[in-house]
Amino acid sequence: MNDTAPPTTAAPTTWQPGPQRPPVEIIRDLHHGGRLAAEYPRVRALLRDVPEDQFSAMGQLLSRLDPDEVLRNHPDQPAVTIAITGHGTLSALIPALTAELARHGLLLRPHIADFDSYVFELSDPGSDLYRAAPDLVLCVLDPYVVFDEMPVPWGPEDVERVLEGKLALLDRLASTFEETSGATLVVNTMPLLHDMTAQLISGRSRSRLAAVWHEASARLLRLGDTHSSLVALDLTVLAADGLAVRDPRLSVYARAHLSPGLLRAYAREIGHLARQITGRAKKCLVVDLDETLWGGVLGDDGPEGIEVSAGYRGQAFQAFQRVVKQIGSQGVLLAAVSKNDIEPVQRVLREHPDMVLREDDFVSVTANWQPKHENIKALAEALNLGADSFVFIDDSPYECGLVRRELPDTEVLQLSGDPAHHTGTLLRDGWFGVRELTREDHSRVLKYRQELSRKDFLHSFSSIDDYLSELRIDVRLVAMGEEDRNRVSQITLRTNQFNLTTLRMQPQEVSEFAATPGNHVLAVHAGDRFGDNGVVGAIFFRHDGETAYLDNFLLSCRVFSRGIENACLSAVLQHARAGGARAVQAVYRPTAKNAKVRSFYPRSGFVQISDDGTETVFRHDLREIADPPDHLRLTEDFEGSTRL
Repeated sequence: MNDTAPPTTAAPTTWQPGPQRPPVEIIRDLHHGGRLAAEYPRVRALLRDVPEDQFSAMGQLLSRLDPDEVLRNHPDQPAVTIAITGHGTLSALIPALTAELARHGLLLRPHIADFDSYVFELSDPGSDLYRAAPDLVLCVLDPYVVFDEMPVPWGPEDVERVLEGKLALLDRLASTFEETSGATLVVNTMPLLHDMTAQLISGRSRSRLAAVWHEASARLLRLGDTHSSLVALDLTVLAADGLAVRDPRLSVYARAHLSPGLLRAYAREIGHLARQITGRAKKCLVVDLDETLWGGVLGDDGPEGIEVSAGYRGQAFQAFQRVVKQIGSQGVLLAAVSKNDIEPVQRVLREHPDMVLREDDFVSVTANWQPKHENIKALAEALNLGADSFVFIDDSPYECGLVRRELPDTEVLQLSGDPAHHTGTLLRDGWFGVRELTREDHSRVLKYRQELSRKDFLHSFSSIDDYLSELRIDVRLVAMGEEDRNRVSQITLRTNQFNLTTLRMQPQEVSEFAATPGNHVLAVHAGDRFGDNGVVGAIFFRHDGETAYLDNFLLSCRVFSRGIENACLSAVLQHARAGGARAVQAVYRPTAKNAKVRSFYPRSGFVQISDDGTETVFRHDLREIADPPDHLRLTEDFEGSTRL
């Protein structure tokens, strides 16, 4: 935030935050009035301001909703089916999950298995768990998975033996799960309880017990290395924040072996994961400068007066910068939006000796006196990203309130006055989490900076045709290699605009599709005079007799409107005809984000053959196939032999 008065030429902003009814009251009134299902889309914004100590009560209330009733009122409401199984009593997890998913604009459709049935449910492909067709399966483990099998007396070697058997069992269950389901399986480590170690009176025995326990935890966490559909969560990290692992009374009397507080923290992590698998991961962090990245107000204090490293506050700001830089190094776009003059801001970012973040770390630095929501909208347009791809962090209640009002899809994080809490505020909800980093992630900032250069280049031409011709676009449409599998999966999970079906696929599902005879997963590589864009799209394509099917077509928002999609579609249609197909069918499933590609197939020679309200099916007879645009160079490699 900058409290310095803006120049008098700036247009005044008339909005002022005013008193509002507490969101808890609004949700309760909607519930008691029987209107909560009908007004479910309001819940996301309301939960944002629910105090932490009342969040559990909201979860209890929301969990009484019938998901089918919500979907009848809102057919487009994103829903996630989560199956819950494990060792102990887990019914308390449902309200927590309901609230956490609602906080991210999602609807929970739960399926909870019988008590201590995880082995049966996961090992039997015909079980109720698999029949529920879940998107996520939570296998919730607790320390009593091991200690319920301990003899009396017992020692560390008994624990080691049981742990060895449990790890082998989990490995087998994960294999069955991969063969049976296309969902994601979540398992967790089991924190070692003091009640267990304290039963050993020898210090050496306690150390031995801790060693075998933590070694087993490390092996469990590595199960994801061999099972791509598995995600392992470390409950020890959650408990390290001071949460009790168990409530003794609930554990003994109700067989609920994980405390309500730990289950709420677990549910929060699952909410982050649900956001990832539904394509809702954020892509850009927009930061304020004054009192956010440094202490003080640059316009008042000057570069020498801001707090960056000196004193306790300065050290806290510098620590926060380190965290922001760490996030940016992994593919998250960083942008700065500040009410300041641009020249002093650039000097600080370039020259201040104590700054961790430099100008090159940002895809964009905007310092002016315009309202911040307008600057964020302009940035979204320049980067070709939706407003829901952004997280905005600022210390000013006024700025945060204004951005929330004007950009309701942008996530807004309001900082407290103490910079020591900045890092916790940013990291608490894992806004930018992905299953696995790809090569493209590490160079994303450079690629988007190149994209801004392309836009500047465009403005130097009087016609779009001249611009595209001078851009010198090079496209490679090639059979996906193993090295591209994770990136192709990531594209299905993160691409929302040029995504003809918005089917989300985990790496294992991508591999399974590609391994089926007659199927192709094609990776779209692109580059131009400004640099290599890497893998920017994917096509899922299969042959079945005389008909070929385009199951999905995806393209990154970075490369829209350059003819790449037309060139790739032309190549696929030519390949289908050369392979003996007489027609190609393609599907479009409308969402709130992909309306811009609604006419893509009709404009490319396809004819609509059906529309049931949820999907439209198109058909191309392959008689006349448009040539690829002549302003780009296309290379094809469908089967391992390159053709120009």
